[in-house]
Amino acid sequence: MYLRFLTIFVFAAAFAISAVGQESPVDKTPQRSYLIGPGDEVTVKVLGESEFDFVATVDESGKLELPFVDTPVSAQCLTEPELRTEVTKLLVRYLKKPNINLRITDRKSRPPVSVYGEVRQQQQFVLTRRAYLLELLTVAGGESEKSGGIVTVFRTRPPMCTNAEQASAWKNVDGGIGAPSRDFSIASLRQGVEGSNPEILPGDVILVHKAAPVYITGEVVRPGELNIPEEGLLLTQAVAMSNGITREAKSKNITIRRRKANSPEPELIAVNYDQIKKGVQKDVLLKPFDIIVVDKAKKNIGDILMQTLIGLPGRIPIPL
Repeated sequence: MYLRFLTIFVFAAAFAISAVGQESPVDKTPQRSYLIGPGDEVTVKVLGESEFDFVATVDESGKLELPFVDTPVSAQCLTEPELRTEVTKLLVRYLKKPNINLRITDRKSRPPVSVYGEVRQQQQFVLTRRAYLLELLTVAGGESEKSGGIVTVFRTRPPMCTNAEQASAWKNVDGGIGAPSRDFSIASLRQGVEGSNPEILPGDVILVHKAAPVYITGEVVRPGELNIPEEGLLLTQAVAMSNGITREAKSKNITIRRRKANSPEPELIAVNYDQIKKGVQKDVLLKPFDIIVVDKAKKNIGDILMQTLIGLPGRIPIPL
């Protein structure tokens, strides 16, 4: 008996895990507050009066054509019970006490929300209830390690069934693709800063931006590309992220090659890294696409003789 119970439990747990992996929490059973919109298919069955049964689609203007009346019903932004009441009022003309069953059998008025960019799982969600930015980012696995901490929400279609204040908040804000957009900080979002967690509407596109890069080359232990976080990146932080400079580094004269507007030639910024570590010189806040060049220092005669005599390796990290 115990073995049988254990087997059933294992199968049930496996099924539950599989279901969680395939279905988004945002896509679960629709709530009763679903509001009808253009493209939704409505199926009506009248108990005992099958000649009045019909299937119709809400048109682009939000109207629903009924086969037994000349004037269409305004269905947009109504719930199923509200539309059932309106259809019942019209059927009273023909039936004494119509008993109808009205259902939305195909929900096409809600285009999916797309979440892409620097998230762990780029996804699309069909919203059947109210959802907010933080929830959708969380369901998408959160931002990746390459995220720059900024999210842009593009509103690709006018809001449907919303108040005037919510609709006007996105007017005249061009996102560069012919649709309004707004930027939000992930840090502010997670801290609960007011206004940082907007409601997401059907058709919205959520883009998590990649962090702007800087590059560090030369006499560091791990040269390569680094990402600038939302709060910025200092030169000392970039060196630390590269595991420090080597024994042969020319730390008194590090060069930062910075893009110069309207010029193919970069701006060259000389930095004394030793003075920065001592607090004598101000640390440098790096800009996107900066190239940090750590040159090799010239060896003096003593160093050459020492390496010759005891064979010290050439690339030993110096503690920061």
